[in-house]
Amino acid sequence: MTDRTALDASPPSTAPSRRAALVGAMFLMATSAIGPGFITQTTLFTAQLGAAFAFAILVSVLVDIAIQLNVWRVVGVSGRRAQDLGNSVLPGAGYGLAFLDVFGGLVFNIGNVAGTALGLNALLGLDVKIGGALSALVAIAVFLIRRAGAAMDRIVVVLGLVMILMTLYVAVVSGPPIGDALRETVAPGEVDFLVITTLIGGTVGGYITYAGAHRMIESGLTGAEHVGEINRSAVTGVLVTALMRVLLFLAVLGVVAGGVTLAKDNPAPSAFEHAAGEAGLRVFGLIMWSAAITSVIGASYTSVSFLVSFSPWIERHRNRLVVAFIVVSAAIYLAIGTTPAKLLVLAGALNGLILPFGLAVLLWVAARRRDLLGGYRYPLWLLALGGAAWLLSLYLGWNSLSGLDDLWN
Repeated sequence: MTDRTALDASPPSTAPSRRAALVGAMFLMATSAIGPGFITQTTLFTAQLGAAFAFAILVSVLVDIAIQLNVWRVVGVSGRRAQDLGNSVLPGAGYGLAFLDVFGGLVFNIGNVAGTALGLNALLGLDVKIGGALSALVAIAVFLIRRAGAAMDRIVVVLGLVMILMTLYVAVVSGPPIGDALRETVAPGEVDFLVITTLIGGTVGGYITYAGAHRMIESGLTGAEHVGEINRSAVTGVLVTALMRVLLFLAVLGVVAGGVTLAKDNPAPSAFEHAAGEAGLRVFGLIMWSAAITSVIGASYTSVSFLVSFSPWIERHRNRLVVAFIVVSAAIYLAIGTTPAKLLVLAGALNGLILPFGLAVLLWVAARRRDLLGGYRYPLWLLALGGAAWLLSLYLGWNSLSGLDDLWN
């Protein structure tokens, strides 16, 4: 049976409302990827590689598309969430996937709340604990109103556009060497595979892999007859993330190409301040807050979406559980002021397992379980593309597990 449980009482019933929910799903995936870590990583790698970072962005986008095309296709055609498909393939596999996702999502959500605090501090000068608490209340309010699903769709779209437009402004002001960036995109002077794999893990790792796809099936867009829309949605979501990455890269590149050395302890706001002065710092605060608050929403929504299949009680009280997820994340942040480093290492390692584990389940469904796809014949080219991406995901997972050495030692 197709699973179409939604945040709202029922999935959208009209074509315009379904399209709005689908756009929300695309932006939920994109904005979930664009979090505090995304901004920090992009800034650091741009400072490290300069224009050559453009090639890493291109490769990571192509791999992200290969992964999301498969995730959205299998989830969309089957109309089932990843954990339900996991339990159908191997009893207990869905529960394992849900555990990994919920734990990793909780830990990283503490970091997302911290990101909102840093954003409001740069934007308004608010104390970080006050900023974190206020931001948590904003996220909670989204899930307490009557049509929470529609509200979530709108807020991630609006804030996603705000981030893109503000970053575009700074990219123009900083005056990056666009010609160098274009040349390095296809003929890089330096290739850093660790940077590429880090980008991939940050944009399709953990709960992010399923954020958009899970929201899509709740929009009512499921079944083989909607494959075209499913494909377009998956690719568009990745491209929105890529657009933000490119604009942020160009904004920082314009600064570092001019010979500026970014502050080691806080490179991202340093880059924006050098590019546009005091206004640049305020713009950075708005971008950081928008990125972090949408990641709080995305992490909380997606993590709980991995639980709703397991109990009618969870399904009935879903919005309250999302609120509780945000409250716990914010409470831990307020108590300790940051995310414990060891917890981040552990959560990162577990997130590194989600992609190869979950993708293996979905590819098995595509290759061997046509009954779960309603008899749909899965394209061999897409299966092969997914298989290649899965091999890369194993490498990513292995790298993430290697970080546990530091944890135990």
